[in-house]
Amino acid sequence: MYEKITASSPWEEPMMIYPAIHYTMGGIWVDYDLQTTIPGLYAIGEANFSDHGGNRLGASALMQGLADGYFVLPVTIGDYLSYKFAEPKTDVNTKEFDDAEKAVQARIDRLFSIKGKQTVDSIHKRLGNIMWDYVGMARDEAGLKKAIADIKALKKEFYEDVNVPGSQFEFNQELEKALRLEDFFDIGELMARDALNRTESCGGHFRVESQTEEGEAKRDDSSMSLSR
Repeated sequence: MYEKITASSPWEEPMMIYPAIHYTMGGIWVDYDLQTTIPGLYAIGEANFSDHGGNRLGASALMQGLADGYFVLPVTIGDYLSYKFAEPKTDVNTKEFDDAEKAVQARIDRLFSIKGKQTVDSIHKRLGNIMWDYVGMARDEAGLKKAIADIKALKKEFYEDVNVPGSQFEFNQELEKALRLEDFFDIGELMARDALNRTESCGGHFRVESQTEEGEAKRDDSSMSLSR
């Protein structure tokens, strides 16, 4: 991958390492237990800024994820949950639970009824290529509009020609992946629409149309706001 990007073989020459916008980005605020400002909601790895920026430097991100997951969360989440045992259990015999269960079952039944020819992985890869090509680090209006149209078309194709093998009454990872891919279509389109509406460059969002003569990100704080 490095050779494809730089046209230089890391087997023959030392790899180039340089700072980029990613390394200056922070994350969600957490306390020493890795808990956010919402009680019971934790953020681990690159999602939080306990190391701010430093957790963005290559393998450091992996290291923080492992440290958070293996050593911090097993203690801190358990401590939080220990105070919840005395609280009354949620009553599942309600209309809301019934509606949620029926909605999920309807999604599963629909997926198994398609019986198409394409695998979940093949369609997932095509969605990834759309996001990579048009909703990457540098975006422009034409590309984002094409991404939205392509995602819609691929989603339609998914519901017409996907094949989910096996049964819903057994451990079925293909079904799990298909359910997740359904969500990825919506998330991908949302990301593209959000990037399209944000016409300035800001943070890790670089709009090609919004740059200085030197090629740096050009902000427009006077007319844009985070609320948009």
